[in-house]
Amino acid sequence: MAVKDYIRERFFPHIWCPGCGHGTIMNCMIRAIESTGIKKNDIVLVSGIGCSSRICGYLDFHTLHTLHGRALAFATGVKLSRPELTLIVPMGDGDALAIGGNHLIHAARRNIDITAIIMNNSVYGMTGGQYSPTTGYGNFSATAPYGNIDQSFDIVKLALGAGASFVARTTTYHVTSTIEILEKAIAHKGFSVVEIISQCPVYFGRKNEFASAVNMLKYYRTHTTPIGSKMKKKYPELIERGIFIQEERPEYCSEYDKIIEKAHKER
Repeated sequence: MAVKDYIRERFFPHIWCPGCGHGTIMNCMIRAIESTGIKKNDIVLVSGIGCSSRICGYLDFHTLHTLHGRALAFATGVKLSRPELTLIVPMGDGDALAIGGNHLIHAARRNIDITAIIMNNSVYGMTGGQYSPTTGYGNFSATAPYGNIDQSFDIVKLALGAGASFVARTTTYHVTSTIEILEKAIAHKGFSVVEIISQCPVYFGRKNEFASAVNMLKYYRTHTTPIGSKMKKKYPELIERGIFIQEERPEYCSEYDKIIEKAHKER
């Protein structure tokens, strides 16, 4: 199928700012889904609120545009009622880790078969550039004009600690590997978390000495490295990217079915 077959053209042009990385991520999602061969009618996209959540309007699958931070709760309900469907939840860093943080860690703990794509641009973009749970210490934002004093979440470590059975990190610069990672995450039977570091040149870049979106992409190229690389040993401050864990564990809906079967036998 052509890319245009996956989008709702009536909602274009999109509302993302010039240089925003979210369009790149949407393109990667389309290509990854195309590669899996999953039928459009078998896919459900669920989003919360924020720049990232606009994807649910632009992509032509079954879609739910829900409440801020509650996308995983809605997705869990859909998955439990229709476990044969493929659930994908695109979220922003604020949506996933602040108001939605509790849903994220419990979805990971349960290992429910949902793919959470966290589009990490280190800021609340839609509401004017407030600092988020992934804004780095010392970074500037609309609500941290003298520098952020909070330590940021490490999404990968958080997901690993909460029990996600598939965890990966990539960036909008590394498009080819992003598509490959998304393919594996969507195909994975269990809860998968994919952090995609994405540029917000307007609200984050301008306040943190990035002159343009291109400068931010160059930063992703020079400040990240594959997991376990020699460069990481030499320069520990580099951000690792790749698949951190991919293992089979009991999936929540399958386990729930076993409970129902057991209960029926005891009647």
